[in-house]
Amino acid sequence: MDENLNENQNEENLIQDNSVNESVNENSNNNSDFINQNYASQVSYLCGENNIYKKDVVTDSSTKIKQKTFSFKTVAVLLIVCITISAFAGIIGYSFLDNYFSSNNTIVTATNDNTEKVQNTALTTATTDLTINNQSTDLASDSSLSVSQIAAKTADSVVEITTETVVTSTFMQQYVSEGAGSGVIISTDGYIVTNNHVITDASNIKVTLRDGTEYTAKLIGTDSESDIALIKIDATGLTAAIFGDSSKLVVGELAVAIGNPLGSLGGTVTDGIISALDREIEIDNVKMTLLQTSAAINPGNSGGGLFNEYGELIGVVNAKSSGTGIEGLGFAIPINIAKTVINSIYEYGYVRGRIDDGLDLIDISDTATAWSYRVSTLGVYILSVDEESNAGESGIKSGDRIVSVNGTEIKSSDEYLAIINNLAIGDTIELKLSRSGKEITKSFQLEEYIP
Repeated sequence: MDENLNENQNEENLIQDNSVNESVNENSNNNSDFINQNYASQVSYLCGENNIYKKDVVTDSSTKIKQKTFSFKTVAVLLIVCITISAFAGIIGYSFLDNYFSSNNTIVTATNDNTEKVQNTALTTATTDLTINNQSTDLASDSSLSVSQIAAKTADSVVEITTETVVTSTFMQQYVSEGAGSGVIISTDGYIVTNNHVITDASNIKVTLRDGTEYTAKLIGTDSESDIALIKIDATGLTAAIFGDSSKLVVGELAVAIGNPLGSLGGTVTDGIISALDREIEIDNVKMTLLQTSAAINPGNSGGGLFNEYGELIGVVNAKSSGTGIEGLGFAIPINIAKTVINSIYEYGYVRGRIDDGLDLIDISDTATAWSYRVSTLGVYILSVDEESNAGESGIKSGDRIVSVNGTEIKSSDEYLAIINNLAIGDTIELKLSRSGKEITKSFQLEEYIP
């Protein structure tokens, strides 16, 4: 999302409306206040996970310090002590909140994650496909395998992945954060599929084969919407997984997961069943259609393989449900979806057909949030605009409230996205906006998202 907000909007007044009480109206300022005073502390709200807001510290100017009470050295020592205590308190407080929220029932993925808004799901079919193993299983002639036979057949195609990411701390100090996940070899010459969230922002990606051989991997491309990434190692003669057909799966069918749980238990095999098909799950504010399995899934399994009773790859593991007393809820990306994304990344370096509207939106659905953002009307607001996009060139501004899309009134960003996802690149979209108490209409052409 674009943090370089337009400072030339300082003279624009934000929307005022009588639907929220007068105390909110009195705090409504111009568009610049809407962004500059709240954007940095409110970005987490847009991501949808943690609505934690930073309140401005108000200093009472009438409070005075008695200047002769302490010596300069005493004041300096006390100041250092206070800063130290505050730093430790902040770290401890963050750990507490992190542990508190992670104890609730959530869908969790591996160490790293990247969030982007849901875009159009119509993909452009790649004309050059990656050479992968496809096997059409004849259920009448081929007998199913035992779990041990499936493990023996597929284990060499599953790899361990470790990553290094440079992170900047609150105190502006940089350090290297390590992450771990799994991957599946899909071609004998070293192409490997894993999850986008496993390798997001990684500066170094290491792949370890089952025999212990290590390689440095090259990132070919990623797709945050499907949570798929394609990497490559410089190797030949590898054991590649055989692709199955996830559309032929039935509930109750055997499912075997192989991966690197906890980032240190590579080659772990667990079994279960296909618990549900086409399960709609929201992960990191992105809606996905996934397979549900009862096979044990843990952090580190992300990017690993889910295999059927014939040893065919039917899914790429990407999440589990965690929480007190919750077990046996794991999820995987259906291989038919993953294959389409893989081929597009292989040919273009990204997934073609995604829509880019150039807008970042935020839902303001309660009075407290409205107060925090200094607006007086609840609804869907434009948090930022890519000035170089068609939307930016059309005159849409940060702080505008979206009233309707193509004549359909909306109350949430989900409703906005539902309309956008039914459109195609090149279509014209018409937005009715509320700005400074007046309704205006802006139209622009939808573009293709190119990372």
